[in-house]
Amino acid sequence: MAWRAFTALCLVLCSLLPAWASDTLKIGAVLSASGPASFLGEPEKNTLVMLQERINATGGIGGKKIEVIIYDDESDVNKAVLAAEKLIKKDQVAAIVGPSISGNTLAIMNKAAEAKIPLLSMSAAEKIVNPVTPWIFKTPQSDRLAVQGILAHAKAAGVAKMAIITVSDGYGQSGREVLKELIPAAGMELVADEVYGPKDTDMTAQLTKIGGAGAQAVICWGTNPGPAVVARNRAQLGMKTPLYMSHGVASQKFIELAGEAAEGLVLPASWLIVADQMPDGPYKTLLSGYITDYTSKFGVAPSAFGGYAWDALTLLAEAARISGDTSPQALRDGLEKISGFVSATGTFTFSPNDHNGLDASSFAMVEIKGGKFVLLR
Repeated sequence: MAWRAFTALCLVLCSLLPAWASDTLKIGAVLSASGPASFLGEPEKNTLVMLQERINATGGIGGKKIEVIIYDDESDVNKAVLAAEKLIKKDQVAAIVGPSISGNTLAIMNKAAEAKIPLLSMSAAEKIVNPVTPWIFKTPQSDRLAVQGILAHAKAAGVAKMAIITVSDGYGQSGREVLKELIPAAGMELVADEVYGPKDTDMTAQLTKIGGAGAQAVICWGTNPGPAVVARNRAQLGMKTPLYMSHGVASQKFIELAGEAAEGLVLPASWLIVADQMPDGPYKTLLSGYITDYTSKFGVAPSAFGGYAWDALTLLAEAARISGDTSPQALRDGLEKISGFVSATGTFTFSPNDHNGLDASSFAMVEIKGGKFVLLR
């Protein structure tokens, strides 16, 4: 079982690693556990709490109990900045995981870098790690991989004219840049480029413009609740143009918000949400173990976003094993040497030139059918 392998890893860490700074290894977390992005932060928080208990029950990391200090930024960028400053200056953590939101990560990453504390973001925007900053890493798949997956599917369906509708926050802006680059590169014509605000509640005007532009498919880039509004407005307008979503909505919450309008939508997503449809193997075993334990503890299955938190904490444990130390510098150096490490989101291989470490295999293309995510084969 996956937990046995993880337990063995923790026991090895205990024997190899010296103490650093104190008998407790402090790891900070900035999460959107409440507010509009709580569908991201809540499963991340739950996963960190669950893993902290498991790691400490098996001896901790390097013989130290870990203390995960979690601050809720309430989906607010200013509160994320304050939380990061508190973790760095007051709590003196050895590493930071989070934030949940791309814009919040972009707002605090320089603070972590200046303090020389490794940060493992749980946000997807490519610009978090491109260009590479020595102290900044991230666990979600990058926008580029998601866009490539969508365009490959669309091209196979014969789509030549594409429209996009993106949210005007950090995640949406980053995705929009990649979409505008890769759509023409794929030999498609971008016929409409519409934007909506994070708090907008009606995207009928943008969809009407798209409808008149001759698009053969539409890509919506954002996180809840905006994409659900786009899906509902599309249904209300009677639009039949295929609609793709980004991995930013890869949770059951999106289906709940969009209702019947979610039916038939296609998106790239982490394998975690279709683990029961995967072929048998070690990766499925790891995911199934995580899902079973999370569901038993919290009463609901984890989302792909919880998987990003699993990655962050287990990657830090692996970094400590590699470096033989738990200081911030050692953790940073260890992260950069991780290769072929299978975790919830995929197989991570970091390097000085790659601080995301994932490739296209970390994504599955899924379709929403009957209120569930179904693997496209």
